[in-house]
Amino acid sequence: MSFMKKLYSRNFFILNLVLVGVIAGFALAYTGFSRSARAQAALGPVSIRAESPADLAPPEVKAAIAQAESVQNAFRYVADKVKPSVVEINVVETKEQSPKAQDQLPWRFFFGPQDQAPEQDPQPYEERGTGSGVIVRRDGKSVYVLTNNHVAGNATKITVILNDEREFQGELVGKDDRKDLAMVKFETDSPDIAVASLGDSSALRVGDWAIAIGSPFGLVSSVTAGIVSALGRAGGPDGNNISDFIQTDAAINKGNSGGALVNIRGEVVGINTWIASPTGGSIGLGFAVPINNAKKTIDDLITKRKVEYGWLGIQMREPDKAASLELGAELKRGVVVTGLFMGSPAQKGGFLVGDLVLRADGELVKTQDQLARVVGDIPAGDSAAFQVLRDGKKLDLEVRIEARTEGSANDSNLFPGMDVLSLKSESVQESKLPKGASGVLVANVQNKTPAATIQVKVGDIITEVNDKPISSLRDFYRAINDPKAKEMVFTLIRDGSTIKSLAYVKK
Repeated sequence: MSFMKKLYSRNFFILNLVLVGVIAGFALAYTGFSRSARAQAALGPVSIRAESPADLAPPEVKAAIAQAESVQNAFRYVADKVKPSVVEINVVETKEQSPKAQDQLPWRFFFGPQDQAPEQDPQPYEERGTGSGVIVRRDGKSVYVLTNNHVAGNATKITVILNDEREFQGELVGKDDRKDLAMVKFETDSPDIAVASLGDSSALRVGDWAIAIGSPFGLVSSVTAGIVSALGRAGGPDGNNISDFIQTDAAINKGNSGGALVNIRGEVVGINTWIASPTGGSIGLGFAVPINNAKKTIDDLITKRKVEYGWLGIQMREPDKAASLELGAELKRGVVVTGLFMGSPAQKGGFLVGDLVLRADGELVKTQDQLARVVGDIPAGDSAAFQVLRDGKKLDLEVRIEARTEGSANDSNLFPGMDVLSLKSESVQESKLPKGASGVLVANVQNKTPAATIQVKVGDIITEVNDKPISSLRDFYRAINDPKAKEMVFTLIRDGSTIKSLAYVKK
């Protein structure tokens, strides 16, 4: 068949029609793809997300998840806000250790003791430790970090490491042994130093959120959460007994000391200080110094490089139920003044031995540690109001507080120099008392005091003062405070015998 006939044949026409269709299809597909690409470029990248379990949950579950996410966002906010103001503190402390000479030689085991080596001078060695701290203030180039005294108090070298890993050489500014606090500072020109926001620890309630931030075991910027488990806890290691500690179950471990305990608003409400643990790890019993207890320490250490405590000039104890009743209180409350330093602010302000202190500087007095803390935080020279119960009547006293010094509490100025208990006290064994005995029991006598001078002894029962019968604590304190009596003589029962003490002439 000629070429022209094939060109006009039916088969060739069908082939041409198919080719035209294929070409048209490619053209349409290309046009659609181009438009789709331009539209996607205009809208940006499109992600495809699979449905999460929360998307499939019932409405009430979705609402609960939304609430949980709100709490989660709060924790994120607190962590982001506070972490930059909490630092790691690495310390080096130089100590001295006597060498063991021959005892350290390995051949001693084989050959026995050798000739005694000459004594050598103590050899210095370095001990390293890690803790945490909180940036509480900045003054020009000086940045001040609050930490625990047991972290930085005796360090010869201090390195402060910020949350962003910048390191600075630190300097010990001062320390407060009684509250286990210390202040460290470092110098920098950098403007981006975060200073913590200090809250009000008195506003805390049991059950509040508590978030601990620090460097446990050197793990910088660790955040743990829990609640405030209790408030006003007494005790503490190394004689730290004037802080009413915050107890929390937020995990606190070694290295957290000096770090921040913060509330859900991101405010520092405590300085993490110690844990109660049989293993050294967290068992949910962590304790922090309330930040309100530390605020005066912060000011004193920055401005004076030392802490100045207020001094009242009394000895005291917490009364038991029997003592409270005999002193005229219906309930066990307050603190009993068992001794008075002559010439002290308390004596000048009208205190007497036997007073039951009910209020101090506006606070209801519950424990002797609390009273010591309240008085200690009153600046020297300021006057403070006290409410006492004396002879069953409430009295208001105003006392001008003085600064506590090393020689303030001199036993030779203490009157009367002994502590007495009611014979009805739970701590007194009735079976060991003489039958029908009446009076008060001597529980403690201090050297160089009037009680020691007239030879009163622990275990004596005072039945009379200046020949006046004693049947209660109130009788006893009324008698020794009698302004008309020029001397003090006790009638005592000692070892089953009745004797007279020597006479103490009042000054």
